[in-house]
Amino acid sequence: MRQITRRRFLEATAKAAAAGLAAPVLAHGWSVLPSAAVEAGYFEREFGISDALCRKILGEALSRGGDFADVFFEHTVSNWIVLEDGKVNRAVSDIALGAGIRTVKGDQVGYGFTQELTESAMITAAGTAATIASGTAGKAVARSIAVKNLDSYPLEKRLSSVPLESKLPLVLDVNEKCFDRSPLVVKVTAQFHDQERRILVVSSDGRRAEDLQPRSYLAAFVVAEKNGRREQFYANLGGRRGFDFYTSADVEEIARKAVDDAVILFDAVQPPAGEIPVVLGPGVTGVLLHEAIGHGMEADFNRKNVSTYATMIGKKVAEPFVTIVDDGTLPHMLGSINIDDEGIPGQRTVLVENGILRSYMHDRISARHYGLEPTGNGRRQSYQHYPVPRMRNTYMEAGPAGVEDVIRRAGNGIYVQDVSNGEVHIGEGDFAFYVSQGRMIENGKLGAPIKDVNIMGNGPRMLRNIILVGNDFEMSRGGMGACGKSGQAVPCGFGQPTCLVKSLTVGGVKS
Repeated sequence: MRQITRRRFLEATAKAAAAGLAAPVLAHGWSVLPSAAVEAGYFEREFGISDALCRKILGEALSRGGDFADVFFEHTVSNWIVLEDGKVNRAVSDIALGAGIRTVKGDQVGYGFTQELTESAMITAAGTAATIASGTAGKAVARSIAVKNLDSYPLEKRLSSVPLESKLPLVLDVNEKCFDRSPLVVKVTAQFHDQERRILVVSSDGRRAEDLQPRSYLAAFVVAEKNGRREQFYANLGGRRGFDFYTSADVEEIARKAVDDAVILFDAVQPPAGEIPVVLGPGVTGVLLHEAIGHGMEADFNRKNVSTYATMIGKKVAEPFVTIVDDGTLPHMLGSINIDDEGIPGQRTVLVENGILRSYMHDRISARHYGLEPTGNGRRQSYQHYPVPRMRNTYMEAGPAGVEDVIRRAGNGIYVQDVSNGEVHIGEGDFAFYVSQGRMIENGKLGAPIKDVNIMGNGPRMLRNIILVGNDFEMSRGGMGACGKSGQAVPCGFGQPTCLVKSLTVGGVKS
């Protein structure tokens, strides 16, 4: 068995990263995972993590009893290049390497983690996790079986094989196209991010699962100025994408959206305040579905009787034309996962089917509680955290209505194109979101742009009040988003078609 300490490994990889930071940004040596990482057996090959060592760690984790235990290994390399005012002013690398050991007893969790992948450090962390239990010692099964992976994010070329000099023209092009788009643009920040996250999960019941999860995005942040007044907006594309995904057409799309959406705010008005019809546009407004409704369907909130949906399985929660899905298998989407952080394969979970609540999103603990199979929603931010039920790609399926019919049916209200800065109380489902892009709807037609508007409501009530669903389903194509829960952030995707909510509280200025 070959072991390597975190210090030794970071010293080796940090030399490459330091070279990229200290030398001109065109230097090779940007943080790169060893080339063998694309193949199975990475942690055994690079860090000496054998089945025998895992059984020893799991044995310690179960030394005081417990229902099961698992050990989670992570090696993540992240890179950012940021261009501002025409110059690269940040080129940053980050490396996360370590292991977390969990002991589960009923719904109680003991957890320990270490940055040192040495036997002694991991045994100590396992001993910490074991303190949650106090009974007869258990043991791991004699031999683990590899979980067969999906292939939801095949890449022609690994992100870590792309040198920095190939990324620089991309952010320069974003910068140039944004300035070319409008003379009102006074500042552009262009950013490219790439990440490779390698994980291995071994559990005491014999599950062994390994994955390499890529992530990248290209973004533009734009400030425009007119008559001494400034407006700003941003746009990004990404997901579990390789570098070849980012074409000239994508750069054009990012620049067009960031600049046009900033400039249009100079003409924006504020709508009348009060309870009015709200049309949610396709794609990115699915973040409302994620925040205001999706969290309430995560099984831990229901197991603890916190969520409004705790007693609603099998009952009507929406109109029959509403179906909501959480799917970890969508190719290259930000929330897709071949396996979750408990080693369960990614899968498609129907939450609401034709208006009826069919399922929650489960990790292993909640699945045991409800006597069900886990749905592959056990996720964590890093090895320093234990997994909890989290969304993957959550979306509402397309409905039967034409988009013009949805807007016409609204009569007088607002059309929400994009939202930001949301706040949600998961138990009650109350939410408030800032409308960053939208339009007035007057006499069934789109009118002037709007700004500085908050929409407020209650997630379960909003779901019941969706009275028309369009046929223009879109997934958000962004790659920057991360969902926060229990002090952890994980990447998630979302989407929906255009839909009409009978009424929401709109915080405009006129009564």
